[in-house]
Amino acid sequence: MTKVLAIKGSKKLLNAWAFYDWANSVYSLVISSAIFPIFYGALFRVAGIEKVVIFGGEIARAPLISYVTSLAFVFIALVTPLVSGIADYMGNKKVFLKFFCYLGALSCIGLYWFSLENIYLGLTCYFFGLVGFWVSFAINNSYLPDIAYPEQQDGISAKGFSLGYVGSVILLVFNLAMVMQPAVFGITDSGGEVAEIKAMKYSFISVGVWWILFSQYTFAHLPKGNKRQGEPTNIVLNGFKELQGVWRQLGTETRLKRFLGAFFVYSMAVQTIMLIATYFGEEEISWGSDSERTTGLIISILVIQIVAILGATVTARASRIFGNIRSLIVINMIWVLLCIYAYFLITPMDFYIAAGLVGIVMGGIQALSRSTYSKFLPETTDTASFFSFYDVAEKIGIIIGTFLYGAVAQITGSMRNSTIFLGLFFLVGLFLLTRVNKENK
Repeated sequence: MTKVLAIKGSKKLLNAWAFYDWANSVYSLVISSAIFPIFYGALFRVAGIEKVVIFGGEIARAPLISYVTSLAFVFIALVTPLVSGIADYMGNKKVFLKFFCYLGALSCIGLYWFSLENIYLGLTCYFFGLVGFWVSFAINNSYLPDIAYPEQQDGISAKGFSLGYVGSVILLVFNLAMVMQPAVFGITDSGGEVAEIKAMKYSFISVGVWWILFSQYTFAHLPKGNKRQGEPTNIVLNGFKELQGVWRQLGTETRLKRFLGAFFVYSMAVQTIMLIATYFGEEEISWGSDSERTTGLIISILVIQIVAILGATVTARASRIFGNIRSLIVINMIWVLLCIYAYFLITPMDFYIAAGLVGIVMGGIQALSRSTYSKFLPETTDTASFFSFYDVAEKIGIIIGTFLYGAVAQITGSMRNSTIFLGLFFLVGLFLLTRVNKENK
C-alpha cells in the first residue's frame, strides 16, 4: 500500500498505465472493426454460401456472429464482477490483468485457423478474444484512481485512448498493406486459399504478438493491487456482493448515481455503433465493386481512428474549461445529429464525412466518461469493484443496444431506421446528464 501511494501520480506510472491502451487497442480496431469483419464475409463469399450448419441447424453468417458476440458480452458481464471481487480481496489485480491479456492475445493468434470447416474452433477463439479484451480493459480501467490524482485523470485517460488510436492505426496500416499487396510480403495463393485471405489471417497473429509484447511495459510498472483489509470470506461470489454494495452506496452518492444512469443510456448507443459501423457501411453504402468496398471500409475506419486522437485531446481540454458534464452534454448533442445524418448516407463520400465526425466524438466520449466516473468515486480502495460496476453497466448496455438495433432493423427491414433509434438513446442520455450536477432533492 505504501509503495502504491509513494508512486501515485508519477510520470512513469501514468505512462505505463496509459500504454496498455497502445497494447490492446489493436484488437478493437483490427479484429472487431476492420480486418475480421471483412475476412468473415470473404469466407462465405468465396465458398458461395450464406449459411452454415452449426449447433444442429442452419444459420446465416450475420446472425451467427451477432449471437456469438452477444453471448460473449453476457459472459463478460458475469465474469467481470467475479474477477473484481477476487482481485479486491486478494490484492492481485495485476495477475488477472495478465491472464485476460494473454487469453485475448492467444485467441487472436488462434483466429489464424478460423475457417468454415473449423467453425467451432474459430468461433471459440473469437469468443475468448472478446472476453480477454473487455475484461482486461475493465481491470486496467480500475487502476485509474489508484495511479492518478483527480486533476490528472482527464488528461491521462485521454492520453491512453490517444495512444491506443495511434498504435492501432500503425498496425492496421501494416496489415492493410499486406492485404492489398500480399505478393510484396511474399504471400501467395496456396492450398486453395487466396493470398488476400491468407494475409488477413497473418494480421490476426500480428495483433496477438503486438498485444503481448507491448503489455510488458505496463506489467513492469503497475502495482499488484490493493488488498482488502480483514479476513476474506466467500471470495468466489464476493464480486457480486460487491456490486450490491456499490449499488447500495449509490443511494448516498447522488451525483455518481445520476452520472451512471446517463452513461448507461448513451453508452448503449456508442458501443453499438462501434460494433456495427462496418456492417452498416458494407450493406447500406453504394461502394461499387468488392475491392472498392473493402478499401473504402478500411479507409473509413482509419479516418475514425486518426480523428479520434484529436477528439480525445480536444475533449480533455474542453473539460478543463467547461467542466466534464457540460462537455459530455455537447458531445451527446453532436451524436444525436450524427445519427440523423447517418439515415441519409448513400455515397462513399457521405460515409467518409460521417466517419470523420464520429471519430471526433467517439474518442472524446469514451475518454471523458472514464475519467468523469473516476472523479465522482467516493474515497475507497475498492476501485476494482466500482469499475466492475461501471463495466457491467456498459456490457449490459451493449447487450440491450445490439439486440434492439438488430430487432429494429429486422422489423423495419432497414438498418437506417436503427440509426434514428440510437439517436433517441443519445437524446435521453443528454437529458439525464443535465441532472447530474443539480442539487439533491
